[in-house]
Amino acid sequence: MGAILTTDDRRQIAGRGMNLSGVEKQLRNFQDGFPPIPLVAAATTKHGIQQLNPRRIEELVELYRLYSEDHKIVKFVPASGAASRMFKHLYEFRSFYRGTSEDQLELLKDRGPDSVYYFFEHIREFSFFPILLDACENRGLDFETVMDESRYEKILNTMLTDKGLEFGNLPKALIPFHSYGEEVRTAFAEHLTEAVHYAISGNKHCYIHFTSLPQHVSLMEAHFEEIKKSYEAKFNIKYHISYSIQQPSTDVIAADADNNPFRDENGNLVFRPGGHGALLHNLNKIDSDLLIIKNIDNVCHDRFKDDTYLYKKVLSGYLIAMQDQIFSFLNGLDNPTQPSMKVIESIWSFVENKLQVIPPPESDSWRKEEKIEYLIKKLNRPIRVCGMVENEGEPGGGPFWVKNHDGSTSLQIVEASQIDRQNQDQEYILQNSTHFNPVDLVCSTKDYKGKTFDLSKFIDPKTGFITEKSIDGKVIKAQELPGLWNGSMSDWNTIFVEVPLTTFNPVKIINDLLRPEHREFQ
Repeated sequence: MGAILTTDDRRQIAGRGMNLSGVEKQLRNFQDGFPPIPLVAAATTKHGIQQLNPRRIEELVELYRLYSEDHKIVKFVPASGAASRMFKHLYEFRSFYRGTSEDQLELLKDRGPDSVYYFFEHIREFSFFPILLDACENRGLDFETVMDESRYEKILNTMLTDKGLEFGNLPKALIPFHSYGEEVRTAFAEHLTEAVHYAISGNKHCYIHFTSLPQHVSLMEAHFEEIKKSYEAKFNIKYHISYSIQQPSTDVIAADADNNPFRDENGNLVFRPGGHGALLHNLNKIDSDLLIIKNIDNVCHDRFKDDTYLYKKVLSGYLIAMQDQIFSFLNGLDNPTQPSMKVIESIWSFVENKLQVIPPPESDSWRKEEKIEYLIKKLNRPIRVCGMVENEGEPGGGPFWVKNHDGSTSLQIVEASQIDRQNQDQEYILQNSTHFNPVDLVCSTKDYKGKTFDLSKFIDPKTGFITEKSIDGKVIKAQELPGLWNGSMSDWNTIFVEVPLTTFNPVKIINDLLRPEHREFQ
């Protein structure tokens, strides 16, 4: 494999802060592929997903309230995505639409809620409509006349390009999402608003970390400066906002159809972002006692936020309760005097029934020392409590029982693309899954001695996957790193808790903002 890479290639790799052996391993992955995840069963509320009663919910909320008084809580928001993906259907329409002839208007025949027709039919209802009107006026366009003449491409040019609002060049964080009378909130501002209801540390301090593309950091900083004073006064808190970018060293080399390095017209190697799994590098640098992870586009109008506020506290309280018990056990095991078999059996039961890590079959014959070693290894890991929402559509990636490399069985978040769909037994397990993961995680990344874990040591490197992309009309193979909430966290202690569907309100395309949960009025 090393002979494929030239001296210039090696310089390019080093210049990106990448390791040569790592790039060679990526190329071998194209050749060898990634093994499918061996599912044992779907995690359900009967086995694997916790359902909490009202009394327990109250206890956990109070536990979290007390904990947050003297611990640092950080909300971590993956926000590296460009807004252009939200407008994909509008971009495609704009590339073909040239006028009002019958064949052109035929492009609007789809009237569904995700269609271009639906977008223009309801365009006046978006929160950004007033500033779109102003942008049209600045270009000398009369909005009503343009709409009457069906010159929709002029509206899209004004909205998406540097001729107007430049939405297509903004981060998703800065797209106006919701209206509150005269106030219009971006996705960024909604996360600031949410955080004061469940991510306050000590005496009115609110820590939020946004990941970003390099070109977007200054835009997000400027937006925060615009609203900082009014938001801190409104909520009587102090914000501490930080940012990080996806490092070039976490990119992945692209390959051609023959699994050789793909090169651009100048003969240089082509690298692509490694997916959200690359953000583990960012997460690894956060100093916190408790992390709350939520995607940038999963926000809703204030009218629908109560469940979100409640269940973030519930998940946090659940993690704290589990962490207290885990730390207590580890302190007992970390003792020159070995615990009795009765104590070991008690801890063993906790790992199996509460942490839901099933030991390998041969563990029955292990010596006492081997059992202690196993318990310490399984307990002394980062912890995550993941909210799980009941499926309402086709089954897909989500919570499963998985066979691990060491023979144990535990709970994992698995994407559908990681499953062997040709295997009837594996397909049956997938089809019988009942819940999915809305990227709703509360995490602890410190051990029982207060030392921060090196999160890179808890990745399953065999859980990446390969997709096909296109560059300048040429098909290439792209590779994604183990995902942040699946493969990158596969060796964490993992607990699943059912949360209501009302906590999941993603905005994947701009038309999603027309749904009730994103509207000021019914």
